[in-house]
Parts: sequence; C-alpha cells; structure tokens
Amino acid sequence: MDTINSGLKAGGRILNYQIQQIIELPEINAFYYELEHTPTGAKHIHISRNDSENTFSVAFKTVPKDSTGVAHILEHTVLCGSKQYPVRDPFFSMIKRSLNTFMNAFTASDWTMYPFSTQNQKDYYNLMGVYLDSAFFPKLDRLSFKQEGHRLEFEADNQLTYKGVVYNEMKGAMSSPDQIMGRSILNALYPDTTYSFNSGGDPEQIPKLTYEQLVAFHKHHYHPSNAFFYTYGNLAIEPQLKFIEKNVLNKFTRIHTDTDVESQPRWDTPKTSTYAYPFDENDDPDKKHQVCLAWLTADIRDTFEILTLIILEQVLIGNSGSPLRKALIDSGLGSTLSDGTGYDGENKDTMFTCGLKDVELASADEIEKIIFKTLADLVKNGIDKKLVDSAIHQIEFHRKEVTNTPYPYGIKLLLRFSGEWFHGGDPAIILKFDALMDRLFKELDNGPFLENQIEKYFLNNPHRVRVILKPDPLKAENEKIRLREELAHIHKNLLPSDIETINADTRALAALQETKENLSCLPTLEIEDIEAGIQTVSKSAGYDNFAAACYEQPTSGIFYITTAIGLQSLPAELLTMVPFFCNALIRSGTSRHSYTEIAQLLDLYTGGIGLTINAGTRFDKTDEGTCLPVLTFSAKCLSRNQSKMFELIDELLCDFDFTDLNRLKHLLLEYRSTMESSVISNGHRFAVSLASRNFSAASALNEQWHGIHQLKNLKEITQELTENRLNAIAGDLKRIGTTLLKENNMSFALIGEQNDLNHAGNYMNVLKKNLGKGKNTGFKSPDINFPTATLREGWSTASAVSFVASVFETNRLTHKDAPALAVISKLLRSMFLHREIREKGGAYGGFAVYQPENGLFHFGSYRDPHIANTLNTYDAAEDFILSGDYTDEDIKEAILQVCAEIDRPDTPNAAAGKDFYRKLAGLTNDMRKTFKQGVLELNRKKVLAVAKTYFGPNRPPSSVAVISNEEALKEANTKLKKDPLALHRI
Repeated sequence: MDTINSGLKAGGRILNYQIQQIIELPEINAFYYELEHTPTGAKHIHISRNDSENTFSVAFKTVPKDSTGVAHILEHTVLCGSKQYPVRDPFFSMIKRSLNTFMNAFTASDWTMYPFSTQNQKDYYNLMGVYLDSAFFPKLDRLSFKQEGHRLEFEADNQLTYKGVVYNEMKGAMSSPDQIMGRSILNALYPDTTYSFNSGGDPEQIPKLTYEQLVAFHKHHYHPSNAFFYTYGNLAIEPQLKFIEKNVLNKFTRIHTDTDVESQPRWDTPKTSTYAYPFDENDDPDKKHQVCLAWLTADIRDTFEILTLIILEQVLIGNSGSPLRKALIDSGLGSTLSDGTGYDGENKDTMFTCGLKDVELASADEIEKIIFKTLADLVKNGIDKKLVDSAIHQIEFHRKEVTNTPYPYGIKLLLRFSGEWFHGGDPAIILKFDALMDRLFKELDNGPFLENQIEKYFLNNPHRVRVILKPDPLKAENEKIRLREELAHIHKNLLPSDIETINADTRALAALQETKENLSCLPTLEIEDIEAGIQTVSKSAGYDNFAAACYEQPTSGIFYITTAIGLQSLPAELLTMVPFFCNALIRSGTSRHSYTEIAQLLDLYTGGIGLTINAGTRFDKTDEGTCLPVLTFSAKCLSRNQSKMFELIDELLCDFDFTDLNRLKHLLLEYRSTMESSVISNGHRFAVSLASRNFSAASALNEQWHGIHQLKNLKEITQELTENRLNAIAGDLKRIGTTLLKENNMSFALIGEQNDLNHAGNYMNVLKKNLGKGKNTGFKSPDINFPTATLREGWSTASAVSFVASVFETNRLTHKDAPALAVISKLLRSMFLHREIREKGGAYGGFAVYQPENGLFHFGSYRDPHIANTLNTYDAAEDFILSGDYTDEDIKEAILQVCAEIDRPDTPNAAAGKDFYRKLAGLTNDMRKTFKQGVLELNRKKVLAVAKTYFGPNRPPSSVAVISNEEALKEANTKLKKDPLALHRI
C-alpha cells in the first residue's frame, strides 16, 4: 500500500483527473499512477517513492517539418520570460534562487522536455510555477527570438554576420563527426518522416526560420492536449495536481493537436547514402571514413519486441567478446565501432546500427559482408546461451541499480519510458519488467527465438541503409565561402530601411541585455531554507578485523568494492601510459582466459569493473597541498554473484596478460579514436586542462593523463605499431601492473548490506594474499617535473567554434577566503558572463568556476564564435567583481547556488565512496562544515574584500588556452598583438 497517497484507486477520480492505472513497482519500492485530465486531455504519470529528491517535468510532442531548428529555438525562447514572470531570463534567474539538484530542457527528434529536481518542497513548487508559466504562457518576444535563435548584425568593420545562441551551438555540434553521423543516419533511414530533419537546427537552415513560424509552432504544440506531465518522489500527488490545474489546465479546453509522428514507409530494397564531415586539412584523410549499416526495426509501442532488440544489442555488440563487435574489430579494417552504433529505441520506428570508424572507403563492401556473415552464422549455428544469459543479467542489474548519474533517478526513470508514452504506447509495461522477462524466458524455451529475431530484423529486412561518412578537408572552408557569399548577397540587397532595422534591433537587444531588472516577481528561497549541516557517511563499526573500510548501506541487493591504488613506486617514464593501462587491463585477457571470455564473464557476473586515474591534492596538515595521484579500481555485482566477482577481481589483478599483440593494437587505436572524438564535444574541458597544467604537479599529471597531451602522446605511439613497438608497450603495461597491483599499495572499501559485507571478509583475505607485497607503500606523488611559467596558447582542430579558457591560482577549501571565492564564481557566471558571452556574444555558454580542491579559478566558454572578445570579457569580469555592483540579495542567490552543489544528494554507494576517498586525502567533515558555514555567513562586504585580494592589481597571473580552428586562432592573434597566442596543432 502506498502510504504517501492512500485512498486512491484505479478507475477513480482525483480533482478533474481520471485515474487510469495504479501499479506497484516492488523492484524499486514505488507505486506508478497514470492519469488523464478529462477537460483538456493532458496526460500525467506520477511515481510515488520514498525519495526526497522530487522531480517534475512537462513535455510536448514537437514534430518539425524542416531543419530550421524551430523546436530547439522554441525550447530556448520560452525560457526568456512569461506572463507571470515577465523578466528577461527567468530560467537562469531561478538557478540562482533555488536549491535545485537539476534544471534543464531537452529537445529530441520529436519531443521537448522541461525537467527539474530538488530536495526542498518550497523550492519544488517555486520551480514548478516558473516552469509551467514559461511553457504555457511565454512572452515569446521578437528580441528573445533574435538572441536565442538567429539575427543579422553588423560587425565593427561593417561586415554582416549571423549571431544567435542556438545558431552557434549547432555550428559547434555540426563540427563533430559523431553528431554528423547520428544526424546522417536519421536522414538516410527515415527520409519520409520528421526524423529526416535536424531537430536541433542545421546552421545553413536556421536563418530561414521566421519569428511568426516560431510563434505558430508554440501555439500548435505547447497545449495541455499535447502535454505529458510527470512527477516523482515523496510528495503527495493531490497538491501537485491541484497546483497544475490552478496555474495551467483550468485556463484551457481540449483541442485536436495532430502531432502524431507518421511511420516511415518500408522499403523493398536497401539503399546507400554518403555524407561528409569537416576534417583538418593537415591530417591524412585516407583512413578516416566511417561505414555502417542501419536497419529500421520495431514500432516503439511493441514493448516485447523492443526488449528482444535490447537483448540482441547486448548479445551482438555489448562487450568485446560479443560476436558482431569482435568480428568487426578483428577484421583490422577500422579502429572502433562507428558513431551511432547500437540500438536506438527513442523514435516511433526504432533502429539498429553497426559499423566501423577510421576505415578506408574501399573497405565498405567488406564491412557489410562481415556483418551479414556474422549474423547468418549466428542464425545457422545458434547463439551461445552464455551470451544470452549475460545480456539478460546486464539488463537486470542496471534496472535494479539506483544511481543519480548522469541525471537524478527520477529523471532517469522518466527517460526509460518516455518514448513509448509519447507515441501512444503503455509506459507501465516498460516498468513491469518481470512480466516481460517471463514472456522472454518462455520464448527462449520454445526454440531459436533470438535467432529468428535476427532473421526478421536484419537478414530478411530490406529497410536498411549503408551510411558512409567521409572526411572532407575542404568542407569547413567551403562552408565559410558559402556563408560569406550568402551574407554578401543579403548585404547587397538591403534597403536603407533594412539596414536601419538591423541596427535598431542590435541597439534594442543591447539595451535589453544591459537593463537591470527587478526580479522580485520571481519566487526565491532564503538562507534560512538551507540546512546548516552537511551530508555525512562514516564507515561502519564491527568490521575491525576486515582488511578494508566497510560501509553498511541500503544498496538494494547490490555489493560494491572500490580500491585506491598508490602510484608512488611507479617510474616517471611510465606515468603517461597509466590511463591506457586503466583502459586495457580488463579488456586484454588474462593468463587463464582470453579477452572475449573475460568480457563474457564480466557481463554474466558483474555490473561492471573499471579503472580510472586522477591526481588530487592532500588536505592533511603534514602533507597539505601535495599531489595525491590515485588509481581507482571499482567493481559491483548482485549479491548472489559476490563470490564470482571476487574470483574475477583476483584473476584480473593477479594474472593480467598483455601478450595478445593484435588485441593490444586494437585497444590502442580505439582509445585514440575515442579521445579524438571527444575534443569537439568537450573542448571547454580540454582548454581548461591545458591552461591549468603549469600550476601544480596534480594539474600537470591530469593534463598528461586526460588532456590534449595524452592525445598527442597516443597519436605519436600509434603512428607505427610494429611488432617491436607493440612488444615494448606490452612490456610497459606489465611493469605498471607488477609495480602497482600489490596489497600494501592498495586501500579497500566494501559497500553494501550487512550480509554481503560479512561474506566479503573471507574473499578479501584471499585476494590480499594472492596480490602479495610490493616495494613501496602509501600514496605519495611520484617524482614529476613541470614548468611553472604561465601560458598563452591556441590549439587548432577542425572546429567551427571556439573554446576559451583562462586560469589563475587562488587558495584551497581550507583557506578562510575559499567560501567567498566559491560565491564570486557564481556571481560572475550569473550576473556578468552569462550576459556578455551568451546573450551578447552568442556563445552557447560562458562560466566561472572555483575549484576548492586545488584552489584554481577559471573562466571558460563553450561553442563560442569569439576568441579575443571573450578574453577581453574575462578582463572585464574582474572589473565587474571589483566594482561591487551587486547587492546582498545577489550574494544570497550565489550562496544558494553554492549550497545546492554542496548538498546535492548521493546514492548510498556514492556517499560511502566519497567518504572513503576524502579520508584518503585527509579532507575531514569538520573542514567541509567550516567551508559551508563560511558560505552561509557571507555578505557583500566580505565578498568585496576577498575580490580585491584576488582580482585587484596584485592578482596572480593567468594562463590562457584556446581550442579552435587555425584560421580563427590566426585572426584572433591579429587582435591580440600585444600578447598573442602561441599556436599549436592538436
């Protein structure tokens, strides 16, 4: 019985809602309610669960009929003021006035969603009110459309240019091969439906969207009759429904919205399509193609068929031992699976894609042959039962595990069934997992069920397309020429009245962006609404005889182990190889099992085993501020598989083997390709890492391990992978393993329920004995030399936009100024950089971040059309914070933002893991409490005093790093003559 919402019954009514279903979900200790608002037809799902991180969302089916990005631009523009909250930017203003754990908006191919999560009930209703008013009653003024979508402006040299947040966001997105591949597959496979269009917006098409079309799209799509409301958590449902009715639904009547997505007509014969992506003209394009096959598969409403396709995805490509993945990688034709590979169950007609990247164009036929031969062999010879069992286990595990990464759990649940819901299916079936699995087991018992599914969806399905993505070194330049000619043509045909209109709009938008607004109409929290304490977890008593820190936690039948491994004993010449060692250890096989066998065992008995490497800094008084590099080994499993998991851990740590040189080569090329692909999508992080690397040993190591210098090292060692070279790399990896993987170099934490912890003690003793002892103990930093000079650098790659970072050193979390530095970062972002870099400059984002762990303060921008102007904006940001042009109310809002981050909830496993690593670094709960207390006690006077210390004339020097295209970097240097960037190539 649901104690939170007692008395409700399926078929009954609550307010003006019909209760269509109530279903208990014992797997996640929750109750599912499905309702419909009778007067408007609005749909509502509520999941009642004893979770204080409550979630709200409203979504609409948004079905574009072109690639102007109307749904995406509308998503941005509805958040620029509404009837009840007529301020310029209530969405970003509420980020400042809330303790939200998540706030965002998503535009998919055929829907738009506005979700948030928070732990504070007052905050929950504050945010719901703003979200509802924004979605249903937005101002949608013309200037906001121009700011967020696109506009024409004259630059200082009288050159006409396009500006707009979404315009520049999509210029950045469409510089990325993975984004282009994903859009290309949709365009090729669904040519007759909405999926053929770029819902985010094609930069070439975005300027064709008119303001009138935007308003009409909102009127048609953003109506309760086309709305899907979702609530989750421990708040009662009736007050939430009453709030939604009062603020929105009572103001509407039911209409026919006509937003159904048509199914793609099925083909009789396969097709081939070729697309291009921008490629650096200085690199060799020969082996930089991608080739894949994509099939149209089941209707999203056929839940059982969807489940079988999810199982087939795991069987075919789920791990390195999966037959289709293995056949493609072992062919040696490419480095890794193509972008877009996998089963996509989001569209009305779902799809499956598989192929290779980093291939020669001539290999396309061979790749297709390999795929079909592998599938035909599986049908003929049957699928190994272990592959099916491991696939089912993976699905079972990840449905059982409660995590809040990358989204709060309530939002993850919504995304699990939203596609089925939006397209008219029964979302409850997705959540009733046991019934689906029972049917699957019956089908598997009755014969070659999955083999028949392979025949149905792949071998005998003519609706497939071969997609080829080719590198085009001239694409970026041709696009610049096209854009230049288009703007020149527009400029030539402008009447004087047109020119005045453009200039008037520019002036009006600038005036709007500079206007100081009265935000008192927006709801807000107060300092008194913030809990004074911090979240803490401590290791459990009663396990003193264990060789590990033990944490009794309510983990729902899942057991976790995390292991910190010190690097002190590792020779300096091997440090660069540690990230690849982390990648390769569990994927290379052991002396007992091949890599394919290991992969299958991992999927059969664990929820994942992985290694990561990171360099932090210590907080202990004796070693304050010194580098603390830690290699982390983590594993998790269902309780019933604990012994099997420990056997695998023992084998991986004690019997590792890197002698399969062919496998080693594949792993190196795949690792390089993955890093190359991430540069455009994570350019801001790479830029910050570059600019930070000379401030400390920890920053230098993190750049060497995770930054552009790691990518450059990978490029160098993979240029010529001869047998001798591979043997040398294998030898280095073995040295790393034999040096580091010793029990006196490790610290262990066990996390789970009492019974699991008790059983783990014996397994731990055996593991430690088998690991043996090494020469060194402890977690001191290995010797590392790094320059301390500040940097001004530009790094070129094939990107249409820029990522601009500037970093300087302040003080760490334990310093008295740390709370104010954290608040200053929020003030700068929300009050200055958002306006100057995003609203005025048209970049997708501009930010300031204080990192209390290492004391670094950095400015950054994301998908930015500017370089020099942005660097000037960072200088102006310092003037702003010194000016004191902010109030105690602004300080309060910044405090709310900092505390929202401090108090973001963790799952039981994550909370225990954080405590374990904080103890390793010497970061005590008292230090954390003191920091938060310092934040809560801040006022304008204290903040201004700290600002003068770190942003005044004696401010420490900054390092600058920019990632962009070569032409943009050279152009920036013409504007930075006094202090140009030293240019490098990625």
